[in-house]
Amino acid sequence: MKVVFTALLWLAAASVAAAQGTGAAVTDTAPAGLAVRITSPLGRTSDSATVRIVAQVQRPRPGVAVNVRFFVDNNAVGTADSPPYAVTWEDENPFQSREIRVEAVDESGAVARDSVTLPAFEVLEQTEVGRILVEAGVYDGAGKPALGLGASAFRLREDGELQELDVVSRETYAMTILLLVDNSQSVARRMPEVRNAAERFARSLRKGDRVIVAPFNTKLGSVTGPTDDVATVAEAIEAMKAGGGTAILDSVDAAVRQLENAEGRRIIVLVTDGFDEKSTIALDEVVKKAQAARVTVYGLAVGGLMGVSLSGESTLRQLTSRSGGRVFFPWRDIEFPGIAKQVADDAHNRYLITYTPSNQKKDGSWRTISLEVPEGHKVQARSGYRAPAPPPIRPTLEFHATRREGGYVELASSDLEVLEDGVPQKIDTFHEALDPVSIVLTLDASGSMVKAADSVRQTAREFVSAVPKEDRLALITFSDEPRFEHVLSADRKQTLAGIDKYAPVGGTALYDAIWDSLLHLKKEKGRRAIVVLSDGRDENNPGTAPGSAHTFEEVLELTREVGAAVFAVGLGPKIDTAVLERLTALSGGQVYFSADVEQLGTQFARIIENLRQRYVVSYSSTNFDRNGEWRAVEIRARKPGLIVTSTAGYRAPAE
Repeated sequence: MKVVFTALLWLAAASVAAAQGTGAAVTDTAPAGLAVRITSPLGRTSDSATVRIVAQVQRPRPGVAVNVRFFVDNNAVGTADSPPYAVTWEDENPFQSREIRVEAVDESGAVARDSVTLPAFEVLEQTEVGRILVEAGVYDGAGKPALGLGASAFRLREDGELQELDVVSRETYAMTILLLVDNSQSVARRMPEVRNAAERFARSLRKGDRVIVAPFNTKLGSVTGPTDDVATVAEAIEAMKAGGGTAILDSVDAAVRQLENAEGRRIIVLVTDGFDEKSTIALDEVVKKAQAARVTVYGLAVGGLMGVSLSGESTLRQLTSRSGGRVFFPWRDIEFPGIAKQVADDAHNRYLITYTPSNQKKDGSWRTISLEVPEGHKVQARSGYRAPAPPPIRPTLEFHATRREGGYVELASSDLEVLEDGVPQKIDTFHEALDPVSIVLTLDASGSMVKAADSVRQTAREFVSAVPKEDRLALITFSDEPRFEHVLSADRKQTLAGIDKYAPVGGTALYDAIWDSLLHLKKEKGRRAIVVLSDGRDENNPGTAPGSAHTFEEVLELTREVGAAVFAVGLGPKIDTAVLERLTALSGGQVYFSADVEQLGTQFARIIENLRQRYVVSYSSTNFDRNGEWRAVEIRARKPGLIVTSTAGYRAPAE
């Protein structure tokens, strides 16, 4: 073991190119010969993780004591006084750029510095079915790589349909290799062999390849890399200690996430005894995730075929073959070096095949790939891919929450549950609704309102005065037909002048008035509301026929389309309560009933209060179908005793 480790350190100095950071790297070397270089991490490949920051130090002469200090964004995160010079750091927000800096100070006071900038991690949404890359290993009857095949030797089918191949080549691509090494208690007695196998693989690095070392038991340990420095890899492997249970599938799932945005080919080399006792994720789910991320999994079973259970053997064979890799079961420990070289050679000696699918539909469906090669050969390639889903649908809903006994409620997103068509959704954003509101004030001016006219004018003026100056108002009055007194404006003089002209006469075109109010708000952005006052039902002046050209069902459909909240004040005993209740419930507004005109002021004040105490929630729908259909949404409060009033849903966009 010691001989292998010494040779590995020599190889690092002799045959590995200098590390090149993903971001800008700056090195300041002290004149006394002291030098330091950050070798891990040299970039980001995934979301938040526990990362080992590793530095390699060149001493001015043997035996000189060196202290290395580590900083992230000028904040100290640890020190190291002896090799390996490394500390762990929680990369909690990969979406923010970070500067990693190290300072090496020797006993004479000389200082050497190095820094690496980790750029912000970017997630790009794929919305087109572009070229599909298939990495294939082809082997002859003896199991050796068949390296001389031309493009005409390959036939590829997607879901059974023959595809036209764009490119078939054997170009060598740089790889990002994640060494996923079992550190559980079950491999404790074989840890020297485990380290040996991992080290042997590290020796096979080629220029441009990068390695991530990730020990695991029930979860991933501290991650080292990505790095192209073999000494750093060797130190990470040497530092491994066995202990704890084993969750192979959970750890492979986490490793796939680590590689989702890695450059070049993405490889996981799993070194394990195959004993999985703690995983919670299913094998099929892990395989699908690996296939979707274009990650190829290789397996090296410590203990050979006899040392692996039937269940473990099946898991390793499926995990590797379905992702396009291979698994090896060495009988004796002496076979490890040869097999490590085989894994490395196989990973490098692959055919790269690309094609543009004839099925360009963006539906998120699984597409099966079958690759045919000449008789007498065997091919190993991934079994398919998942087509990109259409851009996510992100509804934004406004709602109001209150206690049963009344009063303002302070909420957090954790207090809420959002369901779309009965399916729970994950909340993306949540905040108080503070943006200005575009409000259409819609007043019933039919003949039945004559006795209440003075009170309506007074109450409406009070309402206008209470509306925040940032909000815009429009005024519609309606009798036999709706009438625009003025369109949306921040000029309150227009609204007050229109109210002063309020003169009840004629029938009640309630539905047409709401229809026009909705149309006026349809193209407006931001928060929108309709406040309607009426004392009756939709009818003509004699009361013998409908008063509107539009039906109530048409109004409901337009309400779904526009998404504005409707607030209604029903005055007197002849109001059509069912109509107003259904309309306001659908829109996420509220209905208030007044037995007489004396209560109008109170009801309008409640509307102002409601508009000022609302929240906005948004989420990415789990339903990607752009079918133009209505989707029912329910916002529930997890806290007992709360009442949530929100829009009943939204209409999905159509293709």
